[in-house]
Amino acid sequence: MASEGANENTSESMAASLEEVRTHDHDRFLTLLFAPSSRRPALVALYAFNLEIARIAETVTEPMMGHIRLQWWRETLEGLPKGETRGHPAAVALHEADAFPLADLQALIDARERDLSEDVVEDREKLDAYAEATSSSVMRLAALALGGEEGAARAAEAIRHAGIAYALTGLLRAVPLHASQGRLMLPADILLARNVDPHDVLAGKANDELRAAIADVASSAREHLAAAREARYDAVILPALLPVSLCDRYLDIMTAPGIDPFRTPVEVPAFRRQLRLFGRNLARKI
Repeated sequence: MASEGANENTSESMAASLEEVRTHDHDRFLTLLFAPSSRRPALVALYAFNLEIARIAETVTEPMMGHIRLQWWRETLEGLPKGETRGHPAAVALHEADAFPLADLQALIDARERDLSEDVVEDREKLDAYAEATSSSVMRLAALALGGEEGAARAAEAIRHAGIAYALTGLLRAVPLHASQGRLMLPADILLARNVDPHDVLAGKANDELRAAIADVASSAREHLAAAREARYDAVILPALLPVSLCDRYLDIMTAPGIDPFRTPVEVPAFRRQLRLFGRNLARKI
């Protein structure tokens, strides 16, 4: 009976994690279709965990509360080898999947400390490093679940660049949200070069200077995207990289002439994203 209860709990936790990913990380949710069914639970667990720690900064009212929640997740991960999940669906899913080194999951938590800092991002190099520690690391773990250590290692360059491109695109899409929270994730060197007043950004004021800064970050994202497409990777890990194939359209919207980044939704209909992913998967390309 205990085993049946555990299985039921696991099923409910995986279903709950899948629903969270579907609702709040729809791009990655759509890519699950292209992964082998045997590996989907591991990917769901990873994406649900990443979602939990990635949105902490957006859901707390002060940094200290965010640090407490990140610490909660550190302690929860420490208990996973003993089956101690604290009843959290994403933690249960991670425990059942048993597919990822705890040190790598802990590193993802550490990288999210940056989200709670009030310091500006100094330059593009620092922004790339943050993107690599967060987004690229998630892609590497997904590749690990799909293709093992060798597959992930062979695709290291593709993973690095794809992750940075996806993160930069996501940060640009989140400019309005971050501004409403008093946060600014655009690098200071670009803001300075483009004569952008941070107070205008935080106040939600669009102008040509801000559009130019966004275009600069978008250009960097496109460069990383091109590098990822030129790099080597095995078809088996393609589902881990597929989210980045959606960046082109997002970047086109955000760099359209005269766009108001605070009022123009940067959204692509689900069916168009599905078609894009299907075509890229069929071509075995990102």
